[in-house]
Amino acid sequence: MTKIIGLTGGIGSGKSTIATYFKEAGIPIYLADDAGREVMQDPSIIAAIVDVFGTSIIENGVINRQKLAAIVFNESQQLQKLNRIVHPAVKKHFDNWLLKQKHFPYVLYEAAILFESGKYKECDCVITVIASLEARIARVVERDQTTRELVLQRINAQWADDQRIPLSDFVIENDDLDLAKVQIAKILKILEIKQKQS
Repeated sequence: MTKIIGLTGGIGSGKSTIATYFKEAGIPIYLADDAGREVMQDPSIIAAIVDVFGTSIIENGVINRQKLAAIVFNESQQLQKLNRIVHPAVKKHFDNWLLKQKHFPYVLYEAAILFESGKYKECDCVITVIASLEARIARVVERDQTTRELVLQRINAQWADDQRIPLSDFVIENDDLDLAKVQIAKILKILEIKQKQS
């Protein structure tokens, strides 16, 4: 049976970059955040979101993600409401994807809120990617063309590293990519050994 490796980390930790190295090692990657964006284009999901958050978040028939983010990242209850709509749809999407990966010993499930959503409980092991706060802020400001204040708001809406680490099987420090690659190689070796033993 295909084992699920959860990969998570706070915004700007560089978990997507780390995921690409696992992909290069031949492990299929499921990007939950991308899947979330995809399911939010489904008319029934759009309708459910509009029911909760109103028509002001709609622009040209689609959800304006920045407007929605401004609402949900300011108030945890609003974020929970959004997650209650999106998470079941992503779960269904993932289950369908997983059926097609049966011949792989491992898949990687990459999600920003792996712990917050409770999805980590369905993973066979969890990898958390961490980086210094300043590195994370700089990456997101550059990537999203946003402000330091808005990045900090999003960081504060997520679990802190010291909440994630005790629940993780592996931790990758990602301030220096070359050092991170060494850590990935070690994890792949451990997974390979475990696979041979099972």
